[in-house]
Amino acid sequence: MTHYPYIVVGAGTSGSIVARRLADAGKRVLIVEAGPSNCTELVQDLSHIPDLWHTERDWDYYTAPQAHAAGRRIHLPRGRVLGGSHSLNAAIWVRCLPSDFDGWAADGCPGWAWADVEPVYRRIEGWRGAPDPARGTEGLLPIEENQPMHPIQESIIDAAVEWGLERNPDYNSGSIEGVSRQQVTVEDGDRVSTWDAYAHPAVAAGTLDVRTGVVVRRVIVADGRATGLEIEFDGQLEVLTADEIVLAGGTFGSAEVLLRSGIGPAEQLADHGIPLVADLPVGKNLHDHYLVPVIFGTERPVEAPAPHRSVTQSHWFWKSDPALEVPDTQPITFSVPMLEPDMSFEGTGFTLMAGLVTTHSRGEVTLADAGDPAGIRIDPHVLEDPRDLASILASVRQCLEVGAQPALADAWGAAVVYPAPGAGDDALIAYIREHVITYHHQVGTCRMGSDDRAVVDPTLRVRGVAGLTVADASVIPTVTTGNTNAPAAVIGEKAADFLLASADAPVAVTNAAV
Repeated sequence: MTHYPYIVVGAGTSGSIVARRLADAGKRVLIVEAGPSNCTELVQDLSHIPDLWHTERDWDYYTAPQAHAAGRRIHLPRGRVLGGSHSLNAAIWVRCLPSDFDGWAADGCPGWAWADVEPVYRRIEGWRGAPDPARGTEGLLPIEENQPMHPIQESIIDAAVEWGLERNPDYNSGSIEGVSRQQVTVEDGDRVSTWDAYAHPAVAAGTLDVRTGVVVRRVIVADGRATGLEIEFDGQLEVLTADEIVLAGGTFGSAEVLLRSGIGPAEQLADHGIPLVADLPVGKNLHDHYLVPVIFGTERPVEAPAPHRSVTQSHWFWKSDPALEVPDTQPITFSVPMLEPDMSFEGTGFTLMAGLVTTHSRGEVTLADAGDPAGIRIDPHVLEDPRDLASILASVRQCLEVGAQPALADAWGAAVVYPAPGAGDDALIAYIREHVITYHHQVGTCRMGSDDRAVVDPTLRVRGVAGLTVADASVIPTVTTGNTNAPAAVIGEKAADFLLASADAPVAVTNAAV
């Protein structure tokens, strides 16, 4: 049996930051991760993003059949690797809207308003762009514009402007609306995850311990306090003990560990024969962002993906209804045809992914039936709420119109391939249901708040269980307007602040090399 003052479960975006900040404060910390190293060209080179799916570095989750998505089981790639999903995603950095965080605070999460999180963003950021007092420049995580830009990407931006969008030079400072080059966590052409920027240097310096290949089965709770973990390593069960445990396994992983530990809905746990520790709504409030591919062929050849140039480099934020207070869509663009399994296409082209980022549908994660190797059943109720369908339909129509602008139609000979040219609303709705996919932004299963809907309190402590914190996107009560990786980094920083404050230790924030 091995004891640590702190054990962090998961070396993803939030977990890597929590572990580093605790180590900075002189705490002895072990971080455990189920997956292998991220030291592979497939991870470091952003041109390989889709190549990581269905590999050993992907948990390879699927939804339950979705009634409002043509009965399909939708693939949900999640990182099973040092760096977590930050090692699989497009490394896009979006601070999201101040109103997102102000909404959290108003919904029972004091300490999470924009005024609280904006300084944390500046603490994290190593911004390499134009000087701006709103952007952090001394942080550990390098952030720069996605470059070198593919010629088709510049033309996509031009076409969006021709359609009527404003060109936005920095969506992370001031207004988020308009079309922009993406900002990414990249340095010298390589992806930089928070594992790379925060945790790995501490491991190399000997101030942080890490074990890979560790699958956490459950949290051990005694007399209302988390005291350790039951883990599986190399086919054998072990017990690790700790004074404080931080779950940072992500929206699916953290929920599953809590449920298997007896922390969750009492009726569900009883059905699985798991003794009840705390009756909490673990697994509820699941929601996500969604994409639908709008694919164009071109007469002028589009250059194939080049090493160390991402296949996605631009996006835009847009209100599908001018009456909305904030954008509800975020199309993301790809320099290649992003074909789904039922699609075929020869030649070159590009993809404008219609994107929904204000999701009203809510689903849940539950334990799977005995014998199901997936372990959990994921049912996000995709497009169940009619407002979600209306927003993404408007986004698909907009993408079709952007692709028809002169910068693409004339300069590249662009013509739509999917959905079928000239499709009316009924055909487009059918297409959406048959091809909607995840935007990789699942949140909410360990909701933060101050009421009975909450799993964790505003300091990220699991309600009713001492010594147990959840620090990842699962605590997000309402999904942000934009990619969730940057908010997850903020969650990691704030979790460390809370833990150190509760330990009566100085909150040590140092970005010096270790």
